[in-house]
Amino acid sequence: MPFHRFYCSPNLYTTEEKHAIAQAVTKFYSFLPPFLVIVNFIDVDQDNFYVSGEPNDKYLRINVMQSANPVPDRAWVESWEKAIEPFTKGKGIDYGLQMSNEDPLLWSVNGLSVPPFLSEDYMTWKKLNKPVAWKHSADETGPKADQ
Repeated sequence: MPFHRFYCSPNLYTTEEKHAIAQAVTKFYSFLPPFLVIVNFIDVDQDNFYVSGEPNDKYLRINVMQSANPVPDRAWVESWEKAIEPFTKGKGIDYGLQMSNEDPLLWSVNGLSVPPFLSEDYMTWKKLNKPVAWKHSADETGPKADQ
């Protein structure tokens, strides 16, 4: 589940641009069920957003927590940046990007662990665009904690 947080001034993007960014990010993850792609815009007023010790309302900070599939390499990050380029470099906006890989065994959706990538159950999630119960074994999801 890639969770994207875009920290920016309230007027950096219009509602339409935010929607277009969310669509571009979701399209980038076409191999995932779309409901797993989360994009949040977090407004930070100019008097609370500083770059180089000075207020800045034309800077974007992007934080991506990658839980579904780990970010494999720098080329992948660059292709992600290319997907949103019309909204960053294309608008003359400076930005910083941080991506982190999270352990997929430590996340769930509606209380369900996520099926193995490209498995039949995973493809069902993608087709339905929602999480549904699926059968899994301890060896697929990792060791269970003692209760």
